[in-house]
Amino acid sequence: MSLPSPELPAPLAAAIETRLEGRAQAALRESARLLSAGYRARKPTVETIRDETDALAYAATRMPATYAAIVTALGRLEAECPDFAPTRMLDVGCGLGAAACAASTLWPSVAKIALLDRSALFLRLAGGLMKEGGAHAAIEAVEADFAESRQIANAPFDLVVIGYALTEIADAKLPAVVDRLWALASGALVIVEPGTPRDHARLMGIRSRLVALGANIIAPCPHQAPCPLPAHDWCHFSVRLARRRAHRLIKGADAPFEDEKFAYLAVGRFGAATPASARIIGPPRAGKAGISLKLCADKAFRETFIPKRDKPRYEQIRRKDWGDPLRAPAEEF
Repeated sequence: MSLPSPELPAPLAAAIETRLEGRAQAALRESARLLSAGYRARKPTVETIRDETDALAYAATRMPATYAAIVTALGRLEAECPDFAPTRMLDVGCGLGAAACAASTLWPSVAKIALLDRSALFLRLAGGLMKEGGAHAAIEAVEADFAESRQIANAPFDLVVIGYALTEIADAKLPAVVDRLWALASGALVIVEPGTPRDHARLMGIRSRLVALGANIIAPCPHQAPCPLPAHDWCHFSVRLARRRAHRLIKGADAPFEDEKFAYLAVGRFGAATPASARIIGPPRAGKAGISLKLCADKAFRETFIPKRDKPRYEQIRRKDWGDPLRAPAEEF
């Protein structure tokens, strides 16, 4: 199964680089340093984005990874539901519009996009970058705190995406926020969060609430039952993306790439076209004798080994990667 490229679309990347031209590198590097410190300390993004320099440092150093994780999660939704063709989407806690750009890349059918954020600065830059990046959809900016907003104009939406935003919401507020997000989605709701034990645990609570509200789990879970992972483990995924020159300069990074770890949940008012029997939830471990896989399968977690001597099964599985679904009976495991 082919997933979308994790790289920012070239026109969007060019729009960001154009806005970076002429900016003082020292100021951008200091902004990037403070942003990284705030991210590690789980400070709300709105507290770390004080001005346009901060926002552009974010665009260069964090938006690429955010986009990569979100477009990968949306790619899983698209693969499971190939007939889904949203026309109206809502990007909640949009930041610089990574989710909106990812949805537009995957679904040319998206004709109207609502960007919701409590930062007027983010909203202004997001709208500008999307237009400069070649977005064809009509864009509406909604300045509001989604944790408090009771109603959103023109709701519901075919697709609602919230990326790296629920992590900033207090536990006590999550149930009400989740209820509102689900009410806004007439088709699918996709949540993407950092790939940490804390955020996985919170996402599993959100998952339980959405199932109780009648949502169908589309990905990554191949079932509706409670998460079967042992208490010491957590479900997350990873996407590798190249670092552009501006990213390396501003962040002072030597490596030409980075791996973004994330957790996600895609639910809908419809189910997957061909539900997965299992999903690979860890990096496959290949050896001389065969491949070991960590699977979430049939309401249970298990590890399995497929030897090379079992050629039919081995050939079915050897090109599979972390996050890929397995489908029976063609891919027995």
